[in-house]
Amino acid sequence: MAFALVLLLFGALGGVAYVGYGKVKGFFSAEDFAGPGTGEAVIEVKSGNTATDIADTLYKAGVVKSAAAFVDAAKDNPKSKDIQVGSYLLRKEMKASDALTMLLDLKNKNVNKVTIPEGVISLQIFDRLSKATGIPVDDFKKAAKSPQKLGVPSLWFKRRDGKKVNAADIEGFLYPATYEFPKDTDATGVLKIIIEHFNDEMTKLDFANKATKLNISPYEALVAASIAQVEALLPEDMGPVARVLYNRAYTGKFPCSCLQLDSTVNYWLRISGKDAKSSEKLLAQELHDPKNPYNYDVKGMAVGPISSPGEVALKGAVEPPKSDYFFFVTVDQKGAMGYGKTFEEHQANIQKACRNGIPIC
Repeated sequence: MAFALVLLLFGALGGVAYVGYGKVKGFFSAEDFAGPGTGEAVIEVKSGNTATDIADTLYKAGVVKSAAAFVDAAKDNPKSKDIQVGSYLLRKEMKASDALTMLLDLKNKNVNKVTIPEGVISLQIFDRLSKATGIPVDDFKKAAKSPQKLGVPSLWFKRRDGKKVNAADIEGFLYPATYEFPKDTDATGVLKIIIEHFNDEMTKLDFANKATKLNISPYEALVAASIAQVEALLPEDMGPVARVLYNRAYTGKFPCSCLQLDSTVNYWLRISGKDAKSSEKLLAQELHDPKNPYNYDVKGMAVGPISSPGEVALKGAVEPPKSDYFFFVTVDQKGAMGYGKTFEEHQANIQKACRNGIPIC
């Protein structure tokens, strides 16, 4: 019996040694598969990964026969340093050099690519995301009802002007940029990636601190940026337009202390399922609709953002040039703005716009 137990013990140790040898062999011998590979394998290249790190990932996923083979292939190919961070769709049991070639080809990225342009609203963004990912629009709408759970810090849901912030409104937080989403990500995951980018950009701009220096909350500055993004056609007008908004809403020198903007009225029409209208086609009942919280007569800054502002608009909202202007209007075909301190100056700018073919008369 003792002899039998000794044999079993040596057999077990031998099995462990064999398995251990197989794993070590994969890292230190440059054995390679000969074929192009079969099936699929999803590989994640993370920030800071070296060729050895990637080789380790490929070996554990069964893509290459040995980590050493991939390291050797990387050494032989100067372009190997250009492998980008992201998820890739490769094959199992590939020749190491072929695996490297696939990692260098961005067509093999296992992602859905989506571009969010400046000035669009959340409903348009959900539609773009849905078309690119195949995730239903309703999934995005549902996930978007909890911005804080998606990563929006609580500081964004406070105002200094006494108005209440709708904590279920994601408008303005979906930062415009080109994104790559892993194909297995759900609606919540997609929106979390966008919000993370929003937070990063706000930190770079020092947005919250600069807004505080203007004696307004970051949210109110975000609202102003979203309006400037829609109203100003040229980058150089983003800041001056934001200043006009502040002059109207906060100084007490504008008759109604309201914004009186077609863009805010149109935003309400769009989120209510209606089409936006050009200025000359908006009806008085639409401009002054008491059921519309974005109407002409609401005092102070608008109740929420009306678009997704980009970097220039955001920067303009927290670094607006000083002025005494209360009016602005596009005055030529290039999109330049004309500014006025009085209604008479504004009317003169409107006439200038009309002479230049701007359809506002």
